[in-house]
Amino acid sequence: MLQGLYAIADVQHTGAHDFFDSVQSVLLAGVRIIQYRDKINDPVERTRIARQLRLATSRHACLLLINDDVELARVVDADGVHLGKDDLEVSQARALLGADKMIGVSCYNQYENAVQAVAKGATYIAFGSFFASPSKPSAPRAEVELITRAKRDLEVPVCAIGGITPNNMIPLLHAGADMIAVISGIFSAPSPGQSAQHYLALMQPNCAAS
Repeated sequence: MLQGLYAIADVQHTGAHDFFDSVQSVLLAGVRIIQYRDKINDPVERTRIARQLRLATSRHACLLLINDDVELARVVDADGVHLGKDDLEVSQARALLGADKMIGVSCYNQYENAVQAVAKGATYIAFGSFFASPSKPSAPRAEVELITRAKRDLEVPVCAIGGITPNNMIPLLHAGADMIAVISGIFSAPSPGQSAQHYLALMQPNCAAS
């Protein structure tokens, strides 16, 4: 299931929309991977939101991954967690979550980070930012060749992230990206659901191969 559009529901990037309405519209559009990212709410509120997201994603047979917070992922029985450079080690997260949960790792623009993450048991790896990103404007820029190399040498799904729009994502798909992660391109759009549909339509195999 780690393939396709990966919608990162960040509470800071939902524009003028209600957070849950936005997530629901994205689920109805057909998104089947959602990450919950929350850098502003307290633990009690994050738990409340995550529980609601778990119910909503379960109804739509959608994966729910939690950004950074391994304990929250465990408490709400999310499908896994996504870790950054300042988070727990993959081995620690695995010990807490168990063997059946997914662990994604941000590798930024460093191929060696990906090699190490896979060796430690990462379920998937993510490279970026490939383009200027509204959510992380100072993020280091990644080259498309990272995807090609990882698909050739590493036996895990590869996610691309960072400023990806319907106008610039096709080369990333051609390079072999299994997942395209989007934050503001969906949740800051006038209609998150319609934006998600646009991405999904362009990600169909016949379009990606054109």
